Amino acid sequence: MPNIVLFSGSSHHDLSQRVADRLGLELGKVVTKKFSNQETSVEIGESVRGEDVYIIQSGCGEINDNLMELLIMINACKIASSSRVTAVIPCFPYARQDKKDKVGKNCSRAPISAKLVANMLSVAGADHIITMDLHASQIQGFFDIPVDNLYAEPAVLQWIKENIPEWRNCIIVSPDAGGAKRVTSIADRLNVEFALIHKERKKANEVDRMVLVGDVKDRVAILVDDMADTCGTICHAADK
Repeated sequence: MPNIVLFSGSSHHDLSQRVADRLGLELGKVVTKKFSNQETSVEIGESVRGEDVYIIQSGCGEINDNLMELLIMINACKIASSSRVTAVIPCFPYARQDKKDKVGKNCSRAPISAKLVANMLSVAGADHIITMDLHASQIQGFFDIPVDNLYAEPAVLQWIKENIPEWRNCIIVSPDAGGAKRVTSIADRLNVEFALIHKERKKANEVDRMVLVGDVKDRVAILVDDMADTCGTICHAADK
């Protein structure tokens, strides 16, 4: 594959190495370090002039450090005359902050941080974004550059069929109403029923009340969610 250079950020080096092995490529040389005042420093260790650059960096772990590292790596490649820079971001950072809350006296002053991250990636010089299972598909519209939102659903379906003997008698359950489209899609592909749980929050990360909508009696309930913070929601849903 001529003209392709693959770099790994520090968020998930194992994933980057597996991608490189699958493509038959060597990972590009890059050195990331921090100054004593915690500023991030990135040094690209090879020429990227005229190359098609892919940078793999996920928005997990130390999210802010990883995001800043990604932005600096994109910019470093861009000003080193690469022909195109693609950011591969399996877990898109700040994806939950994709809209203003509908309730609350401070809702008009809430940020839409997912849009801010999109702007930062574009300004840094990204020409293309590859991400996976965005928390909200409309985040793709925050960009003026191409975005490929890949889906893990085929892998999820395969795992269910291989690891749950009674999957034909299962019911797919969403721990919140926002995931209804996700579970209905999986349920349709498996030809089983689905249920969802309506939850009410008094404040972030605290669930006040949950109501189960659907019949799960005597069935294997498979809970499907896209991101977990404290895991409180999915634990409450399992109890319900």
